[in-house]
Amino acid sequence: MSQILKFIRKCRESDSAILPVLFRAVYYRLRGKNLIVNNRVIIKGLENISTSGGLVSIGMQYLGFTHKYDRTYLNIRGKLEFTSKCSIAKNCRVDIAKGAVASFGEGVTGADVSFIIVNGLEVGDGFLIAWGSKFLDDDFHEIDFPGRKVKKDKRIIIGDHVWIGTNVLMLSGSRIPNGCVVAAGSVVTRVFEQENCLIGGNPAKVIKENVTWDQFKPAR
Repeated sequence: MSQILKFIRKCRESDSAILPVLFRAVYYRLRGKNLIVNNRVIIKGLENISTSGGLVSIGMQYLGFTHKYDRTYLNIRGKLEFTSKCSIAKNCRVDIAKGAVASFGEGVTGADVSFIIVNGLEVGDGFLIAWGSKFLDDDFHEIDFPGRKVKKDKRIIIGDHVWIGTNVLMLSGSRIPNGCVVAAGSVVTRVFEQENCLIGGNPAKVIKENVTWDQFKPAR
């Protein structure tokens, strides 16, 4: 009974229609996917999604500035892997190209977050990605100039217990180590190696060392 009440409460808190969410959850379970999905979420490429470590919530996280009619859209031609329980909020976009792999550990994204992944994405456990952030691992149009360095590995890699602030832009080849915080509005273009740092600016650089932030609270 408590699980049923929890499910109903979650639907009401996210302005989700209870019966459509329930029917979809049953359908996904029959397909081997541990998903709870808002009735307005669109998923293409369900067969390319794996949930091996807990319940994955999509479009169920409601924030004050989101609207009940906001849609989250997943277009998965490559592979999308969830290795733990995870929450992707309303009005997010996840586009994984054919041949690319995106993996998420335990964590939460805010609303209006976009992942446009052509090469690859790895996000560790305990992550928090604030609203409006964008992840783009390919330039799509090349600009050549003398001394230009070509990135060998264009994947975006995020360590464990990383907080990505509001409206951060993560570009190809970016790497954020464990325990770091990326300040709001930053543009990340390169590999960082030192853990527990505050990273910020355009282009982003280390601002402070030995930082800590509040322990991650798992999604309900």
